[in-house]
Amino acid sequence: MRASGFKESPAPSSAPGAERSELKRQVEVHRSILDKNIRQAERNRGFFRAHGLLVLNILSSPGSGKTALVRETIRALGNRLKTAVIVGDLETDNDARRLRETGAEVIQITTGTVCHLEAEMVARAVKQLHLEGVQLLIIENVGNLVCPASYDLGEDLRVVLLSVTEGEDKPLKYPPMFQSARALIVSKIDLAEVCEYDRASARANLARLAPTASVFELSAKTGRGMPEWCEYLVGEQKKLAARDPLAT
Repeated sequence: MRASGFKESPAPSSAPGAERSELKRQVEVHRSILDKNIRQAERNRGFFRAHGLLVLNILSSPGSGKTALVRETIRALGNRLKTAVIVGDLETDNDARRLRETGAEVIQITTGTVCHLEAEMVARAVKQLHLEGVQLLIIENVGNLVCPASYDLGEDLRVVLLSVTEGEDKPLKYPPMFQSARALIVSKIDLAEVCEYDRASARANLARLAPTASVFELSAKTGRGMPEWCEYLVGEQKKLAARDPLAT
């Protein structure tokens, strides 16, 4: 599945009036795109509710460990929550192939030049999944801490990763992304000592931007913190089922 990229806009005229006109046009186009995405996200949310799905939108910088987290989450949950996955990448289906080794059904979205997933892409992808018995849908977004912050996919939980290798001040550099999170994961915690990770500073920065978000420190490699993370997901799915008892 490939989403068409945006064409580069022609260079604006050097005249001030032309520059203002071009800027206004670009703002209006961007607003129209976001409005369309919001409407589709609400339709997605209704679809997910009707199917009793707890939906995660997992976001981070490239290399922060999203795929490893998703893989080990599926394995750790086992039969407790049947899981399906949608994976977004600019190119290749490498992550999707790795995740299929867990036995979960995985759909790949290849976005080409688009640096984020959009609600319409997810709507098309989810139609390819066999959702009977599925309770958890994990969307692994494109590795990017800028663009995806503006695009609601219809998820229940926005989950943002901060790897200990990235630096404690990373959240302060990308506040919109971290402010939008309902769950925050400090990943690769097994490397904390080697990276001289300042836990107190990192936790203070996360609390400053997302004071109500749940925070998990874990390692997909060693399993540290995974039981607490999985219990959280099981609890969230139970809350969802209690709110929508007629969902199937």
